[in-house]
Amino acid sequence: MAVDVCPKVLIHRPRAQVAAFMFDPANDLRWTGGITASSPAQPGLLVTGATVERRARFLGRSFTYGYVVTKHEPDRLVELRVERPFPMTVRYELADAEDGTDVAIHATGQPGWFFRWATPLMARQVHKNIAADLERLRACLEN
Repeated sequence: MAVDVCPKVLIHRPRAQVAAFMFDPANDLRWTGGITASSPAQPGLLVTGATVERRARFLGRSFTYGYVVTKHEPDRLVELRVERPFPMTVRYELADAEDGTDVAIHATGQPGWFFRWATPLMARQVHKNIAADLERLRACLEN
């Protein structure tokens, strides 16, 4: 059983403005819950090959993890490969909408042996966390 979630939100700002904020790791602590530090290997927007190390808490555990950008389309898409807390692909997807930008974060992955027994719980928690991140993102950009 795999985790496959894709929460979405409408942000009342142009796609380029949303991408400039969302795709810049310097803003991670402002909108991404559960992380306590974010350290990109290089400054600027996420592009293919970029790496970022984060410290986080998830399900009561603290850990450090990194991600690498595996795909990038300016102002539209960033795809990340994450190994912890379990191997996942996370896609930040932006699309023009009549009143702004449709923003989705699509996370897919296969929990390893430690989390496999709790995959349904993990899927619900990942969905809940991402939905909360999207609400914080909206608040940052609309207020």
